[in-house]
Amino acid sequence: MSLNDSLPLFGIFGFHGLVTTPLELISFLLSLLTVALNIRQNHWAWLFSILASALYGVVFVNSRLYGDAGLQGVFVIVSIWGWYQWLRGGEAQRPLSASTLTRRGYGVSALAWLFGFLLLALFLHRFTDTDVPHMDGFLTAGSLVGQFLLSRKKIENWLVWIVVDVLYVGLYLYKDLHLTAVLYGLFVLLAIAGWRAWRKAMHTGVLSRP
Repeated sequence: MSLNDSLPLFGIFGFHGLVTTPLELISFLLSLLTVALNIRQNHWAWLFSILASALYGVVFVNSRLYGDAGLQGVFVIVSIWGWYQWLRGGEAQRPLSASTLTRRGYGVSALAWLFGFLLLALFLHRFTDTDVPHMDGFLTAGSLVGQFLLSRKKIENWLVWIVVDVLYVGLYLYKDLHLTAVLYGLFVLLAIAGWRAWRKAMHTGVLSRP
């Protein structure tokens, strides 16, 4: 499946040597803004996350990445919840402070990723025409874990995103979503920057430990 098979409604054009559509380009820019604001712990990031996820849902349906498309719908819901968490999820409904995972948190996150992968891969293989059910399922499950950790302001969310985004680059290149592949390459760099920024803030006392 390539962009040449996408719905004509969205059109196809070149952008700095890459083949893309207007919808993918807008989603690209909104996603970059979202991550940049996440690094700064700015709660307005969730608004742009909602917009980017809704648009990318359409992009992924056109590329038969149904796990990713469904993931965007979940992202919209989780983003609304995450927005509330960042503003009122702390003690006495105060803004939520960032913190690190406990050992139990690491275990629960790993198991959630594993079981999510098994269930999603099985569903995608049996009930959709996707040609990448296992990779789609694995990355969809990992993204859900990363988004949940981000919503709870766990610093380890950046480690999850680094792993997921590196693999997404390869997947999107395979699917001819070249601009989105570039986006996820940038996401890798931004996730590394986010990890370093939040760790630095924690060492200076800005972030809290559980």
